[in-house]
Amino acid sequence: MSVTLSEFAQGLNVETAFTVLAIAKQRKAQGKDVVELEIGDSPFDSTANAKQSGAQAISNNQSHYCPSPGLPEFREAAANFVKSEFNIPAQASNVVVAPGAKVFEQFFCEAFLNPGDGCLVFSPYFPTYIPNILRRGARPVFASLKQSNEFRPAVADIEKFLNTDKAPKAIMLNSPHNPTGGVTTEQDLRDIADLVRGKNVAVFSDEPYCHMVWKGRHRSLLEQPGMMDQCMAAYTFSKSYSMSGWRLGFSIAGAAITDAVSKMVNTTLSCTPPIVQLAGKAALEKDSVERDAVMQKFREKVVLLTNGLNQIPGIKTLDPTSTFYVFPNVAPICNKLGIKSHGLALYLLDGADDKFGVACLGGECFGEAGEGFLRFSCAEPNDRITQAINFLPKAFERVDRVQAYLEKNPQFRLTSPYPEA
Repeated sequence: MSVTLSEFAQGLNVETAFTVLAIAKQRKAQGKDVVELEIGDSPFDSTANAKQSGAQAISNNQSHYCPSPGLPEFREAAANFVKSEFNIPAQASNVVVAPGAKVFEQFFCEAFLNPGDGCLVFSPYFPTYIPNILRRGARPVFASLKQSNEFRPAVADIEKFLNTDKAPKAIMLNSPHNPTGGVTTEQDLRDIADLVRGKNVAVFSDEPYCHMVWKGRHRSLLEQPGMMDQCMAAYTFSKSYSMSGWRLGFSIAGAAITDAVSKMVNTTLSCTPPIVQLAGKAALEKDSVERDAVMQKFREKVVLLTNGLNQIPGIKTLDPTSTFYVFPNVAPICNKLGIKSHGLALYLLDGADDKFGVACLGGECFGEAGEGFLRFSCAEPNDRITQAINFLPKAFERVDRVQAYLEKNPQFRLTSPYPEA
């Protein structure tokens, strides 16, 4: 008799970008030309001093255990970084290091959520939030982000959650926002801080795209008075320094939260490799000029993709104020073709042409509020992005191929039309 998996394990949902990535790689191995705009990875090399310091750390045999919260010198560098760039009053003791930012979602939920607690999640949302909430037996409570409000979280939704939920305990805040590119303004953050300050409510502030703010500068909830003891912010080197494969991130929070999270690192990961931390320290201290130059290249890609998509009938997208994602409304196209938005995404990859495809994601991969949208990353050379843009209208016109795709994949047939703006 086989062992039965837990209900949680049996129902676990994953980040769809990696699923589509696997399909795209398989099609490419079979000889298909695929423009990969599905995964949020940087097409650029890791920054120079990060690479040099990582290699030097290997040569110096920096390959043993270190304190679970992180190397003292890395924690100091990270605290100086958020203090100087984002006006966050952090000390080294407020920093915990981990392999990337995603793991801090789990640690945050373990730190604050008990079974039955409510956690407010703005939809569309980063898909791994939900499994981490459910892992604790807590309840995700959803509020919708709207294109008409530039995908900013409505403070009224937070107020409603705090006043009406039976056990409001936590809020997941992601700004700059994946998948929409929306940004929470300084006034939004001030209003949010005023709402939660002094209440038994914690905020996870997910900030991986802190250097991809195209208008103004990045703002963190931790800038607001009193938020260090109620908020945990997470940062990663994957986007700013093109270090996704190094797996390095860190959190900033008050002393009690940091102590709890350090224990979680101790009892799960032991520590983050010192080699990686020393590379990250060098990136923070020496690679800001290279980083900012690469960010401008990302911005060029966003402008190219946004402008190109807005020339296609049936597509409406905002100029993202952040990130390297573009999140267009394609509801009119979906309604006309009778296909769900993720079905449309997979059709562009698999069904529209035998020799060429575009990999992207349907908005519903990020929650119900994403229905009728697509998410494109800009992680390809500019000429490839242009190829993808030019392909889309042709793909939408091939109605016979859409119907053939739906015959093979009836789960993507749209039964009720999406609302059109």
